[in-house]
Amino acid sequence: MKQAFFSASKASRRLGLVLAASMVTSYVGAVGLAAAAGINHPEGDHLAPTGRGTGEHDPSGEVARNAQTFAITPSNGILYHGGPIMPGAVNIYYIWYGAWNTPGDTTQPLLTNLGQHIGGTPYFAINKTYFDSTGATVSGTVNFAGATHDPGSQGSALTDAGVKQVVATALANHALPTDANGVYFVLTSKEVKETSGFCTQYCGWHTRGTINQRSIKYSFVGNPAQQCPSACSAQAKSPNNNLGADAMASVIAHELAESVSDPNLNAWFDQSGNENADKCAWTFGATTLMPGGARYNITWTDKATLAQTHWLLQQNWLNANGGRCTLAN
Repeated sequence: MKQAFFSASKASRRLGLVLAASMVTSYVGAVGLAAAAGINHPEGDHLAPTGRGTGEHDPSGEVARNAQTFAITPSNGILYHGGPIMPGAVNIYYIWYGAWNTPGDTTQPLLTNLGQHIGGTPYFAINKTYFDSTGATVSGTVNFAGATHDPGSQGSALTDAGVKQVVATALANHALPTDANGVYFVLTSKEVKETSGFCTQYCGWHTRGTINQRSIKYSFVGNPAQQCPSACSAQAKSPNNNLGADAMASVIAHELAESVSDPNLNAWFDQSGNENADKCAWTFGATTLMPGGARYNITWTDKATLAQTHWLLQQNWLNANGGRCTLAN
């Protein structure tokens, strides 16, 4: 049975929190926190994205001027601001941060499977509708290019600067290559906290920074299984019998879409500062109910083994035909 059953409030989408309820089960978290964290901006203000599902005031007015300079008619509900996208094949790298040695934990193979299969899918091809001022487009090709383990070089309470340092350390140690056309995901184990607002302000984020004299794109995605399953997981049941991994998969897909279409936070976003995946955050479209009660909306088949993996991934914004949230281009 397929049912479009998820919904999310505007405030929850801005915060990157799941506040969704299905007709079958109610799994709602942090409503009060979402309301308390709302930020008021001047009416008509054109906000800049933060990479965390929220917009911030731009006192210089540059964001609004760029939107006007690069205005595209007709609009598809999202604005181009002149910045770069990530063209060509994009490489993704995982940094497994924390205690990832629990016997029987399937998180690493599941998320590796996601990284190996997301490229070239109709789902990721949504991002091919984004382009830059030269006419180059996102290719839709993603290579899973490597992974490494950091057992906790920055402690169990990561700051934003600490996340960047985790990436810098992996590159300095040559555990991973320095790749300007890569996206590095710092994936934390369930006991690791991110002190700027994991579970209360966001479930993950993306940004860029200068590392080894290169512009490096990187992302934080936390495991909510222990700290906040009701805030960062869309359902109480898991299609892969691993609530933390399934929650992280949805956030990884979300942050990767934003990284390739808006890597420097100055390309594609709307007047509220919502990037492409933000515009569809915590919406899932039509879903299929599994016998155990979990729902999924995407199935990928491994070409070599024909094994199928089911995922519940957030929709993305299609930049065409007026624009809409969808699961495929």
